[in-house]
Amino acid sequence: MSYLHAIPVGNAAGLLLAAVALAGPRAPVHRAPSDPAAVSAKLSEWKVELSERTITAGTVTFTIANVGSIPHALEVEGKGIEQETAVIQPGSSATLTLALKPGTYEVYCPVGEDSHKKLGMETHLTVTASKAPAASGAGESEMGGASMSEMSESRAMGDKVQAIRVTGGGPVIQILPGPFPFPDSAAPILKQFGDEKEGLESQVKNGPYSNNVAPISGRFTFTAQDLGPVRDSVAGVAEFTTQDGARWKLVLDRVQTKDVPHHPRFGGVILGLYYHGNTAVHTPLVPTINSAVALWAVGHLYRNGALVTDNAQTHVMLLSRTRRDGDFALACWDCSKNKIEELQVQILPGPGEPKFDAPGGFLFINWEKSSSAKPAS
Repeated sequence: MSYLHAIPVGNAAGLLLAAVALAGPRAPVHRAPSDPAAVSAKLSEWKVELSERTITAGTVTFTIANVGSIPHALEVEGKGIEQETAVIQPGSSATLTLALKPGTYEVYCPVGEDSHKKLGMETHLTVTASKAPAASGAGESEMGGASMSEMSESRAMGDKVQAIRVTGGGPVIQILPGPFPFPDSAAPILKQFGDEKEGLESQVKNGPYSNNVAPISGRFTFTAQDLGPVRDSVAGVAEFTTQDGARWKLVLDRVQTKDVPHHPRFGGVILGLYYHGNTAVHTPLVPTINSAVALWAVGHLYRNGALVTDNAQTHVMLLSRTRRDGDFALACWDCSKNKIEELQVQILPGPGEPKFDAPGGFLFINWEKSSSAKPAS
């Protein structure tokens, strides 16, 4: 899974190697069997930081601080244990005490049906037998708190190719600027966006997620690969004719891996994400949805055959259906249980570039009954 984004997510092997040079070897924390271990955990967007990555078996108390800007929680899973805290509000703390056997445990944020976990809020805790470890160099080397075997496992997971091919289908609509249909539902969540709140509130009054739509025509097919941090890929073409008769063509050939406004560390390709709406992940100015794929890319955009920009900022989702047949109005605030068949592409100018020659200065197109498949090898 990627960060997007930069998220994408997770530490690159090069960064871990650099940590070794700076931090040197790190041994497990040992204690008498009767003494509980203490591990501090910091939760933020989108990472989990542990004060210790290796401890000895026995009772351990996690002291968890949410230093982020949205609600989080902590779950520890492994060796028959699956325990979590209640949701921790920003600026608050909680504790979790467990008896851990030797082995490797997942430590992650379970909020949003594991959406936070998929966005990078996941790490591992290694629990060793209570006896003293072998001398340095005789067993696994510790690298920045992560063992060689753990790093190898992480790299193996990161190297697993996950890919999807999506084809747009069904009615095609252009979404035009207008008021957001669920302002009362979104209002409490907007408070969590701090300095971004004012800009998002303006979109409630006249933004891209509206019931102001126009039937148009077009096609969109792409293939995306989720390969881990900074290695995701996308290739695809969208062609459509907008309400004013202009012919547009978008060519996608590279992902966006930098931070994007409102959403720290979003970028790249993510398969299977539950977010938006009331999940506290990404902007709430979209109903709550499940997605088969969400990606952030940079594209070449043409209008009537002429290049508009080579830096079109593009967000694509194949998501659970949010709009109803007929008038294509947004039909639900929580759409996460609907069939995943709605394909969206939202295209914005690059930083410092002029707005597009389109209503609102952006392009927002939906294919209402789309499909996905695993691409051929």
